[in-house]
Amino acid sequence: MQRKRYDGYRSFQYLEPGDYPQVELVPEIGRVPSTRVPTSDAEEARVQRIFAEHLVISLHDHCFVTPKDLTGFLEFRRWGREFTGYEGLSVSGLDCVFDAMMDGTAMITSRAGWKWEDVLFDMGMRLSDIAHQDMVKLALTSDDIRAAKRDGRVAFVISLEGAAMIENEVDRIDVLYGLGMRSLGIAYSEGNALGAGLKEPAHYGLTAFGQRAVKRMNQLGVAIDISHANDQTSLDTIKASRHPIFITHAGARALWDTPRLKPDEVIRACAAEGGVIGIEAAPHTTITKKNLSHSIESFMEHFEYCAELVGIDHVAFGPDVLFGDHVGLHGALREALSLSASKGTTPYPQVEYVDGIENPAEAFPNIVRWMVTHGYSDDDIAKAVGGNIMRVLDEVWAR
Repeated sequence: MQRKRYDGYRSFQYLEPGDYPQVELVPEIGRVPSTRVPTSDAEEARVQRIFAEHLVISLHDHCFVTPKDLTGFLEFRRWGREFTGYEGLSVSGLDCVFDAMMDGTAMITSRAGWKWEDVLFDMGMRLSDIAHQDMVKLALTSDDIRAAKRDGRVAFVISLEGAAMIENEVDRIDVLYGLGMRSLGIAYSEGNALGAGLKEPAHYGLTAFGQRAVKRMNQLGVAIDISHANDQTSLDTIKASRHPIFITHAGARALWDTPRLKPDEVIRACAAEGGVIGIEAAPHTTITKKNLSHSIESFMEHFEYCAELVGIDHVAFGPDVLFGDHVGLHGALREALSLSASKGTTPYPQVEYVDGIENPAEAFPNIVRWMVTHGYSDDDIAKAVGGNIMRVLDEVWAR
């Protein structure tokens, strides 16, 4: 991919070494021997042209770089500093990324996560670092995304996966919006004042307060995410919102029976109101009975299933990947993220990494290569890698 306007900046280099924790980070490119989707010279030329001519947007990722040693990760998080993978982003082909920050793992004051002060600290620290370089720019409008493409930069969208931190104060959504947040999830695994996450009983849906919060997000121009909401909350949110909503990172439960993936009913309801589902690639999520080893093949099987179910206009990609040992990170954070509850009881065949879509630097280049080599038109690829998301943002976000 053509490199963005990257000058070699590394996170927090504006400080002196003693001002922040000194840890050895993983390499952002080539950490593991992940497979590059093979293309002919003509196909690769087409891939490069698609990246040059069309917006490429990740609906959900965590573009931070992990330490090599994850044994003390929870203590490391108490510093509240995330190292952004600028080098990896510079070759990712992305024009925009919805970055989910560290959400529930911003554990500066609490091991339980999702505290108001910690989320604000997480956002402010990340934006402080971003302000000291010139390649990644905070995006507040859809025109900011278009400008990033034009200027050879990467638009950075603050996206929070759950709303627990607002507690019962709807005005906190305004505060988050004022600080730059543009996408907000209803709930994570645990329920909150808005509604039920994946961990809660099936009959528990959007609350009366959740209805107010959805209305406020519509009024402000915040994109609503139901990726971690349970099925009833998802359906209730779709019905309550006057704008299309996102499932920023999930897959089809019809292909693998786990609460973390969405049933056809929810995917159809989302699309019927103009919404979009982004296909997820975090380890041990989007596998299928046909492709039991989690890789780009199982990931793209979920994409094709959803595109067949609701049409190419309602499918995108939210890989949910990062720079580092994602499987090891899940091990370190299993309890904090309630992974057992969200994955259900069906055992997942384990992998060390998701081959072909291991990190943000390789995800979209391989996605586009896969679509080119599987007969998709330029128009359909453009919709899936960015156009569908922009259609929703142009309606939802305030101008």
